[in-house]
Amino acid sequence: MKADQDLYKQLRDLPKERLWSEEVERFNAADERTRMERVAVIRAVGMIFGRFGTPDEKETVRGWLVALLNDPQEKIRRYAANALPKIGAGEQGEVGILDVLRKSSEVREQRHLGRALEKVGGAATLALAGEGVLPSLTEQKVRAGVARRAQPATLDLKARLPMHAGQRIHLRCRRGLEKLVKEEAGEKLGPGFRIGMVRPGCVTIEATEERSLSDLYRLRCFATLGFHLGTLRDLAPDWADDLAACIASPVARGIMTTATKGVPRYRIDFTERGHQRGAIRRVVERAYALAPEILNDSREAPWSLDVIPTGEGRKESFVELRPRLYPDPRLAYRQDDIPAASHPPLAACMAWLAGPHANDVVWDPFCGSGLELVERALLGGVKALYGTDLDPKAIDIAKVNISSAGLSIANVSLSCRDFREALRDTEIRPSGVSLIITNPPLGRRIRVKDLHGLIADLFEVASVALQPGGRLVFANPLRLGPENPSLKLDYRQAIDMGGFECRLEMYRKIGNG
Repeated sequence: MKADQDLYKQLRDLPKERLWSEEVERFNAADERTRMERVAVIRAVGMIFGRFGTPDEKETVRGWLVALLNDPQEKIRRYAANALPKIGAGEQGEVGILDVLRKSSEVREQRHLGRALEKVGGAATLALAGEGVLPSLTEQKVRAGVARRAQPATLDLKARLPMHAGQRIHLRCRRGLEKLVKEEAGEKLGPGFRIGMVRPGCVTIEATEERSLSDLYRLRCFATLGFHLGTLRDLAPDWADDLAACIASPVARGIMTTATKGVPRYRIDFTERGHQRGAIRRVVERAYALAPEILNDSREAPWSLDVIPTGEGRKESFVELRPRLYPDPRLAYRQDDIPAASHPPLAACMAWLAGPHANDVVWDPFCGSGLELVERALLGGVKALYGTDLDPKAIDIAKVNISSAGLSIANVSLSCRDFREALRDTEIRPSGVSLIITNPPLGRRIRVKDLHGLIADLFEVASVALQPGGRLVFANPLRLGPENPSLKLDYRQAIDMGGFECRLEMYRKIGNG
C-alpha cells in the first residue's frame, strides 16, 4: 500500500500530457504483474484530469476507465471505479460500475463500487433499488444525489412547525451572552413560547403551540438554534440505534418534511467526537430503514443533526436538529465583510445591551464592516449614525452594508480616520453622542502596537464625546477601566471570544465630565 502511495505522489506531479502519453501507455502495455505494481497510475489520472482536463480529455479518460472495469484484477477494477467520479462518470461510467456490481461476489469490491455509485449514481442505479443489489446506504446516497440535482432543497421559514407542547429549542450563543439572549427571547417571542433552563452557551425555550422558523429568527442575539430530539449516553453500546431513532422520530420527521421545500435531507455533525465516518454510516443505514423519506446528504443538506456533549464529565450528549440557513436571513444586509469583523450575534447582543433610546446619536470608533451600527439601528430610535475606521476598505464595506439594511436614517456619516481625531474634523462633537458601541481591535487577529494605550484612549475620548447619560458599550480585552470618574460601570460580563476571554462592558456618562 505504501508503494502505491509513493508512486501516486510521484505521478500526480507530472504534466497531464506526459502522464497520459507515457505512464498510461506504459501501464497499458505492461504485463499483469507490472500493471498491479503501477496501479496508482489510475488514481493519478483520475485526480489530474478531474482537476485540469478539458471536456474532450475527460471523455477519453472516461472511456479508458470504463474499459478497466472489465479487468480480471479486482484491484484494478476498484481503482477505476474510484477514479470515475473524479472526472464525471456520466451514464457510461454509471452503467459500467453497475455491471461490475452485479457480477461481483467480493465484499470489499462491492463496498467500493457502492461508494462510487453514491457519488455518480442516477436513474440507472435507482432502477436496481428493489432487486437487493444495492446496499441500503448506497441507495440512500444515490436518492439524495438525484434529489439534489433535481431540486435544491430550501427551508420554508413561514411553515407552521408541528411541535408538541413543551418542545425544547436550544438557542446557542457564546458563553457569557446567555443573559442577553434570554432577555431578548422573553421580550420578543411572546405567546407560544416560554423560557426554560439556561446553561453556559445555551438558552432553552419551550414551544407551547405551533410556530414557524420565521418566529424564531426574529431573535438576533443567538448564534444557532436546534430542536432538541433526545439525549445520548456516550458510553452506551446502543448509542447508534438511539441516534438513528432520534433522526427518525416523529418530531424530526415532522419538522423536516413540513419546513423543507424539496426532499428533506440532513447531515450529521459530532461537535467534539472527531472522525466518525464509520459510526455515521451505521447510524444513517438504521435511520433510513426507519424513515426512508428522510435522506442523509453530507454535501448540501438544509438540516444538520448535531450531537453536542453536555453536562458534567461530558457523559451525555444532546441531539439537536439545526436548520442550516446560509446566508442567515437575519444578515441579508451583510453584503461583504473584513477579516477581523465582529461576530454578528455579538454585535446584536451589544446593541441589545445598549438598548433602544429615542433620538440616539450612535458612533462606532472602530466600525469595521458596520455590524454594530446596523444592529443598533435595527432596534429603532436612531437619529444619526457615525462610523470611523483606519481601513478605507472597511469604510467602503460598511457603507454598502448600511445601505443594504434599508435604514430610514437621514444622517449617516462614515469616515476613514483615527477615532482620536474624530472630534476635531468630523460631525462628531463633544457631548454630542448618546451611544458609543464598538468592538475594538483585540490584538489577536490584528496586531496592535499599544493595546493598553488604545483602550485608555477609547475611555478618554468617550468621556468627552458622550453627553450626560450617554453609554459606552464595547468588548474590553484588558482588565482596564477609565481614569475619568464621569464614566460609571453599569454592566460587565466575561464572554468567550473564540478561544480567549474578553469582558463585555457598558459605562454610563455621569454629569458633564
